[in-house]
Amino acid sequence: MARHTLSVLVNNHMGVLSRVSGLFSRRGYNIESLSVGKSEDPNVSRMTIVVECEDDVYMQIKNQLAKLMDVIKIAEFEEEHSVKRELALIKIDALNGTRSQIMEIANIFRAHIIDVTNSTIILEITGDQNKVSAIISMLDEFGIKEVIRTGVSAIARGDSELKNY
Repeated sequence: MARHTLSVLVNNHMGVLSRVSGLFSRRGYNIESLSVGKSEDPNVSRMTIVVECEDDVYMQIKNQLAKLMDVIKIAEFEEEHSVKRELALIKIDALNGTRSQIMEIANIFRAHIIDVTNSTIILEITGDQNKVSAIISMLDEFGIKEVIRTGVSAIARGDSELKNY
C-alpha cells in the first residue's frame, strides 16, 4: 500500500467537511490524517487528506471526491515536489532529574519548550511525520502525558500553485 497526500480545494460552506468525511466512511476508506483551514481566498477552504491504500482504491477516492458538489479542485502532492509538515504538542512528566535530558532531546530535534511547571514540560515540534514520531519515541521513556498532532499540511514546491481559477 502507498501513502497518498491529497490537497482538496472546497467551497467554504457549512457541512462540507461532514460530506467529505461521510464519503470516506460510507465507502470504508480510512483517513490517516486530515487538516482543514481557510485558504488565501476566504470563500475557499483547503483540505489536506492523507490516505494509505492501494492505487486502485486511491483512484476511486479521487473520483468520488471529484463528484462532490463543493469540491473545486483536487491535487496529489508527491514527495519530491512538495513540502509536508505536521505540528505536535507533547506534554511530558518532568521530574527534577529528567528535565535536562528532556531539554537536550528537544534541542536535538529543534523542538520549542512552550510551558514548564513543577511536574511537566510541554514541547512544540514541527516537521515531517517521521520526525514527530521519532521525538515521541525518544520521549516515551520519561512518561508522555498527552500528545496532540495536527495532521499533515502540504504545499507544492516552486511555482506550482493550487488555486481556485
